[in-house]
Amino acid sequence: MSDFPSNWGRWGDSDQRGAVNLITDEVRARGVAEARIGLTVSIARATTPFPLTGGPMAPTTAATTAVQTAMLFTGFGAPAMAEVMIVTTHHPEVTHLDGLGHWAEGGRVYPGVDVADSSGPTGVRHGAADVYGDGILTRGVLLDLAPGRRLSPGHPVTGADLDTAAARAGVRVLPGDALVVRGGWDRVVDGDQPLPGMTLDAVRWMHEHGIAVYAGDIGDARPPLPGETPGALHRFALGRLAIPLIDAADPENLAAVCERLERWTFQFVVAAPRIVGTTGLPVNPLAVF
Repeated sequence: MSDFPSNWGRWGDSDQRGAVNLITDEVRARGVAEARIGLTVSIARATTPFPLTGGPMAPTTAATTAVQTAMLFTGFGAPAMAEVMIVTTHHPEVTHLDGLGHWAEGGRVYPGVDVADSSGPTGVRHGAADVYGDGILTRGVLLDLAPGRRLSPGHPVTGADLDTAAARAGVRVLPGDALVVRGGWDRVVDGDQPLPGMTLDAVRWMHEHGIAVYAGDIGDARPPLPGETPGALHRFALGRLAIPLIDAADPENLAAVCERLERWTFQFVVAAPRIVGTTGLPVNPLAVF
């Protein structure tokens, strides 16, 4: 896919923010202007922890929990309680932000840094998720691909699908926007069925429209779509275009609010915890109306 667009080098050879660089002060102000009535909606899924002593951790499957906890008792009558929490970040049960160091292609991560120089046993040194610890604030746009229903199993999401959803909502997607996509699927609950997924055409659409960050319930198809490049969203949107992905988002409540308000744009706010050196971190993206 040497002919596919790339943002490697676009913002310098040592850049770690990727397409978030498209969020200029003007774009950020455009996002702030969307917050008019003070209503906030979470775009994260609710994750129920499992007792640390009660089950196995298997980060590559959806059948196990993403979060395990163990209470810490500081003594009878103690005024405060605490817990230890183990999080499997890249798991479909927990909404998380993929740092640019999460995906390597040909032994390199964006924008051409050798894997050996980007990460190691002590953590990520280039492209870590905490790069976004100061927050990402911009205008968000919800494109609902199947209002009131869900996409058919294994549906290949194309740029035409995104154009249709934008026309239906009466919105124009602008450079620097956060794109939130709803297809009506839960990758945990519905994981035994062929999951819809983004095609390379949809990822190219994101590049042409200047998308700065992506969140949604549609990710990479599982199993891969016939005739399509496997892993288009991670390999090309994240790896080639450096668009940070908010995986395992839950836009259902957002879609309901957008429908009620008849507004499909909003202020989009997300910040990664300042836990340094990780390929991804749990986040709670918010839509502010």
